[in-house]
Amino acid sequence: MTAGTLHGRHAVVTGGGRGIGRSIAGALVRAGATVTVTGRDRARLEQAVSEGFAHGAVAADVTDPAAVRSAVDEAISRHGPVDLMIANAGAAVSAPFMKSDPALFRQMLDVNLLGVTNMAQAVLGSMTDRGFGRIVAVASTAGLKGYPYVSAYCAAKHAVIGFVRALALETARTGVTVNAVCPGFTDTDLVADSLDRIVAKTGRTREEALAEFVKHNPQQRLIDPSEVADAVLWLCGEGARSVTGQAIAVAGGEV
Repeated sequence: MTAGTLHGRHAVVTGGGRGIGRSIAGALVRAGATVTVTGRDRARLEQAVSEGFAHGAVAADVTDPAAVRSAVDEAISRHGPVDLMIANAGAAVSAPFMKSDPALFRQMLDVNLLGVTNMAQAVLGSMTDRGFGRIVAVASTAGLKGYPYVSAYCAAKHAVIGFVRALALETARTGVTVNAVCPGFTDTDLVADSLDRIVAKTGRTREEALAEFVKHNPQQRLIDPSEVADAVLWLCGEGARSVTGQAIAVAGGEV
């Protein structure tokens, strides 16, 4: 997408202080959008702004509907109505199913599903009133298939895909599109930390641990965050106005 394509659009990116969210925010800025990043770590958000990845930052916990609405109101007061909402914030916890108690399932649903629905409810009314909007959820290949030892995470990400498909039908004639991008394992600090823990706990080499992460990807590599950002950019553009209710895998051919 060329520079300026999204000029005049206001984007809000949750979890925008690090990893995939930071990459998406930066790509939106380069495409001309005015970008507000949200998240729980105010210092990371302010760093993203100072380094040119966003124009503004508002701290908020996406699991708290009141905090989300307050953050959206603050973003609107600074930069105008929200045109593009990128629900990127999420979390993953690994545990065998028999050790995954209801609290773990609630935690995964709160962050990964309600974090999306809370943001969507905060921006959708204004989008439909104005006849334009893009809602993009950053889900996961775990929303398209199952993986062992992350049943709660898979359940939550599958729920995100179901939500996207349902809301897309409700909004099909409003000028608002609703889609999901589903990355495979991506080269972020979170994955790097996971690799460090595997090496420390199992005695495997880092190369062996990485091979386990990428074994499902036919290209046998981690996804670069910029690749996820490019998919989001396309969904935000005019050329994708007839694309809605879709879950687009960015995963090297993994199905």
